[in-house]
Amino acid sequence: MDSIYMVVAALVGVIIGAGAAWFLLTSVLNKKRESILAEATKEGETIKEKKILQAKERFLEMKSEHEKAVNERNKKVQQSEDRLKNKERELSQQIEQYKRKEKDLEGTKENLQKLTELNQKKQSDLEKANQKSISLLEDLAKMSADQAKAQLMEQLKEEARQSAASQIQGIVDEAKLKANQEAKKIVIQTIQRTAVEHAVENSVSVFNIENDEMKGRIIGREGRNIRALEAATGVEIIVDDTPEAIVLSCFDPVRREIARLSLHQLVTDGRIHPARIEEIVAKVRKNIEEEIVEVGKRTCIELGIHGLHSELIRMVGRMKYRSSYGQNLLQHSREVANLCSTMASELGLNPKAAKRAGLLHDIGKVPDDESELPHAILGMKLAEKYGEKPDICNAIGAHHDEVEMKTLLSPIIQVCDAISGARPGARREVVEAYIQRLRDLENIALEYPGVSKSFAIQAGRELRVMVEAEKVSDDQADALAISLASRIETEMTYPGQVRVTVIREKRAVGIAR
Repeated sequence: MDSIYMVVAALVGVIIGAGAAWFLLTSVLNKKRESILAEATKEGETIKEKKILQAKERFLEMKSEHEKAVNERNKKVQQSEDRLKNKERELSQQIEQYKRKEKDLEGTKENLQKLTELNQKKQSDLEKANQKSISLLEDLAKMSADQAKAQLMEQLKEEARQSAASQIQGIVDEAKLKANQEAKKIVIQTIQRTAVEHAVENSVSVFNIENDEMKGRIIGREGRNIRALEAATGVEIIVDDTPEAIVLSCFDPVRREIARLSLHQLVTDGRIHPARIEEIVAKVRKNIEEEIVEVGKRTCIELGIHGLHSELIRMVGRMKYRSSYGQNLLQHSREVANLCSTMASELGLNPKAAKRAGLLHDIGKVPDDESELPHAILGMKLAEKYGEKPDICNAIGAHHDEVEMKTLLSPIIQVCDAISGARPGARREVVEAYIQRLRDLENIALEYPGVSKSFAIQAGRELRVMVEAEKVSDDQADALAISLASRIETEMTYPGQVRVTVIREKRAVGIAR
């Protein structure tokens, strides 16, 4: 029992202790909670005060910004109002001014109207007075007003025409004076820059030999060698008493050169007979043709002219053996080319094109075939044929005014050709006329059928004609000589007499193999 009581007492003690402990714990927790709540309340009040302060500050800032914006807007509105008031004031002033001006204009208009009416009245009176004066003048002058007006107009026109003509003549004279001065200046500068040479013209060449024995070998038995040489070259070979010299006479420098070189080779070789002569002449003629091409190429290179057609180059080379009024044609063309280049540079044109046209301007004088066309036209056609540009072709064709000048290059070529030919000592008209007469003699013979060659020899006193034996008989050869002599008498003018010799030679050739 006691143990039960003790257990019960222990349980009661435990319960009482637990209750006391619970009470104590509860009181401690309540105090701590109250303390935490008090601290949280205090902290919340602090945060609340800070937020309120921040809100107030923000409010004040926004209020200040708003007031500032409102003030600026009000200021702008005030400025706009001020501008509008000023404009309104100005408009009012302008309206008042317009009203005053309108009033003044009305007054002026009334005055003008009055003046106009008065003027019309005066004009009417003046017209009446004028009509009376005109009637009176017509009665006095016995001439109508229209006639007097026409006469006056004619007088005024004539006076104006004379005055204008006088002024125009003065301007033209001044322009000509200046143009002549400038042109002379350019021409003088051009000539000074270009080296010139005087003409040297020979119609004979002298071939020197070692002794007179060689003369006999050149003449050959019964003169067959010299006849073969003359027939092959067309050159008259004069063997006279001049010691150690033979004279080669021919107006064509190419023939003379072929004959001279052929003689040199024959004398050097020592074998002189007709067959050898023909062989040597053919060989020399071929060499001369090659030399002509070489001279043409060298001339183009020295002048700086490129892209020239091979046929044109050959024609340039042939100029070396031709003359124009006693002036070497190649030298003349080179001189014209240099003059043209210099003058074109002075005038601001293309100097290369001018030099090219200057070199080619006389190629019509050295054609392969004889032509009746003027040499300028023929040269233009040859240049067109071999691909030269139109301005070059026109300059060639127009340098003697046969065709119209279409570019500034054409008058330059014409002027430089005249400069080269007109300077003292450049040309001799007599020599050219003499050469032309010899050419005309040869050309007349070549017009007949069966004629293979014709040579004017002995300074034009003899025409030697070679005919083909198959086409011309002996009787026909006699008739040909008579016909040629008659035609020369009719168509040509020459001193003394011209002997016509027709040679018909029959050759038979056999080959042994």
